[in-house]
Amino acid sequence: MSRAELRAGASLAGVYGLRMLGLFSILPVFAVHAAKLKGADLALVGIALGVYGLSQGILQIPFGLASDRWGRKPAIYTGLVIFAAGSFLGVAAHDIWTAIAARTLQGAGAINSVAMALAADLTREQHRTKIMAMIGATIGSMFALSLVGAPLLYRAVGMDGIFALTGLLSLAAIWVVKFQVPDPPAMPGKKPHEEGGGRLFDPELLRLNAGIFVLHVVLYAMFVVVPPLVVHAGLELPEHWKLYLPVLLVSFALMVPPVLYADRRNRPKPVLLGGVALLLAVEAALAATKAGSLAALAALMLAFFVAFNLLEAMLPALVSRLAPSRGRGVAIGVYNTTQTLGVFFGGLFGGWIGRDYGAAGVFWACAALCAVWLAVAAGMKPLQPAVNELSSLTLSIASGVNVEDLDED
Repeated sequence: MSRAELRAGASLAGVYGLRMLGLFSILPVFAVHAAKLKGADLALVGIALGVYGLSQGILQIPFGLASDRWGRKPAIYTGLVIFAAGSFLGVAAHDIWTAIAARTLQGAGAINSVAMALAADLTREQHRTKIMAMIGATIGSMFALSLVGAPLLYRAVGMDGIFALTGLLSLAAIWVVKFQVPDPPAMPGKKPHEEGGGRLFDPELLRLNAGIFVLHVVLYAMFVVVPPLVVHAGLELPEHWKLYLPVLLVSFALMVPPVLYADRRNRPKPVLLGGVALLLAVEAALAATKAGSLAALAALMLAFFVAFNLLEAMLPALVSRLAPSRGRGVAIGVYNTTQTLGVFFGGLFGGWIGRDYGAAGVFWACAALCAVWLAVAAGMKPLQPAVNELSSLTLSIASGVNVEDLDED
């Protein structure tokens, strides 16, 4: 990977990191805070949490279209400004409806698909998955950091301070995009709707879109019911980071062998199917055993995050590989739409099933979704031999390989 590609990947990962650190820092504490707002009830608190995913999902495709037509960077600037505006509105949110409006506006800054398309524009195909997985590893690291730091930050500056910090981090990301991210090359040729539109209903892309939807439904449904299980196992809520942080870090290391296998053998399909099968097994084990001990719960959550991190890294890389270059922004926009709608429906799904059937019902329902996904993914066609490397950058984070040692092909 060339130095220009490495710079592009590092700077875009920084943009994601700044934005997601602020966003993730809200999640561990927002529900407790929002319950105290004027006019709040449990249903409205749930809407305030989930509406971010809904507005983001709706606007992913329009942002992707705009980036294909008018350029990646202008679309990213616009999205970051909207996200910052929503964050600053959150500072003034002293009733639940203002909080809902703030979260909706945050979600309207839907730049994920555009940033992923820009990453694909700035890298050659054989190195593209390195950048995608570097971004994924950065997001995972920010999630882990927020689990540790958000409760401490909330105690120090309150939710108003967290919203303000989130807005400032978004504005800082604009500076990174402007001065650190290289400009993408011009792509003469057909307009996006002429070349890319017909591929949006490609069965292979639809399989991947269905997969990311299920993955995030399962993730958010899980976290409706897992925290009470952790408390029941003996770890109080302020101490949950002691479980999640090591589990996330170890899971990054354990995903290395399947990553290397998919990379060196150019066989992403069996690795993808293995990840889905592992996810299915974890859900079934949680449903059958209820993971009564903390050790059992930690082991199952470790297996869950190995599968989740692996799939989260592979799916966007496969989408970027299958999508036509001129329609890549739209294709990735569709992908991110299904992802964020998975976030929204996962919260609703987990709450409804958990209320009526308990944690075991949620786990069995998630297992059923994973079984459907496995059946759909089994029909995936093998990719043509083109180098399909999954992240030397991810390996450098997980296992200590020096980034400087990456090949400059």
